Amino acid sequence: MLALHGWLDNSASFSLVAPLLDSLYIVAIDMAGHGQSDHRQTDAPYSILDDIQDIFSIADQLQWQRFSLLGHSRGAIISALAAGTFPERIDRLCLIEGIFPEPVALDAAPEQLANAIKTLRHLESRPLKTFANPAAAGRARQRGMFPLSEQAAHVLAERGIREVEGGFQWSTDQKLLAPSAYKLSREQIVAFMDRIEAQADLILGDKGVTELFPNLLNDVKKFPNIRIHHLAGGHHLHMEEAVAEIAALIRALISTNCPDSGGK
Repeated sequence: MLALHGWLDNSASFSLVAPLLDSLYIVAIDMAGHGQSDHRQTDAPYSILDDIQDIFSIADQLQWQRFSLLGHSRGAIISALAAGTFPERIDRLCLIEGIFPEPVALDAAPEQLANAIKTLRHLESRPLKTFANPAAAGRARQRGMFPLSEQAAHVLAERGIREVEGGFQWSTDQKLLAPSAYKLSREQIVAFMDRIEAQADLILGDKGVTELFPNLLNDVKKFPNIRIHHLAGGHHLHMEEAVAEIAALIRALISTNCPDSGGK
C-alpha cells in the first residue's frame, strides 16, 4: 500500500495509523515539495497530475504491478484520480477526508492561469518565516486552514522542518501555496471517477472537510462504488482521536474479496 499525505503535510502523517496495520507493507512517501523530498525544479506551480505520474513511477520502482492507495486530503484526491487513470493497477482505495479536486468551469481557465502566475511571482519575493525552535514551528502549524492537535502538529514538524541560521524553517516548497495553473472541470472529474474499479472507502470526520464543502456528500453519493464512513473528528482524524477506528476500517477494506492483487 502506498500512503499519500495531505497538502503541506508529510509522510509522518501516517506514523500513528501505520503501526496498527502490521499485516500490510506500507510505503509512506514525502510527496514532491513536502517533508524531506526535493522541490520540483520548475518555475511552474505544483500540479496533482504530476503527482499521479510520480505514484506509478514509484510503484514501478517497487515492482508493484497492482497495489493499494491510502490517501489523506490532497493525497486522497490524487489517489482517486490515479485509480481512474490506471484502474487495472489499483486494488483498494482508502480515502481520508478527500476525494474530488475543486472543479473549475471551462471558461474560468484563463483566470485560473493568471491567478497562478501572479501568486507565484508574489511568493518569489516573500522570505520564509524562521522559528526559534521546532515547538514554535509546530504551534504555527496548529493554526492552519484545518486546526490540528498539538501532538499531530509536533509529529508533522519533526519531519517537515530544517535547521537554518537563526532557527528553523519549514522545508515545504513555497510554490505549493500557489493555486494550480490548470484545474479539471466537473465533467473531467466525473470521467476519472467513473473509471475506478478498486474497492473504495471514503472516511469523513464530522468536523472536517464537509464543514468547508457542504455539498461534498451529495456529490459522492452519485458514485455508489464509494462506501462512506462517518467518524468523530476533524480533518486530521487519522492522527488524532480516530486512529484505531480508521485502522480497523482499512483492515476490513483489505480483507474484502477482490481479484488477485498480483504484486501487492
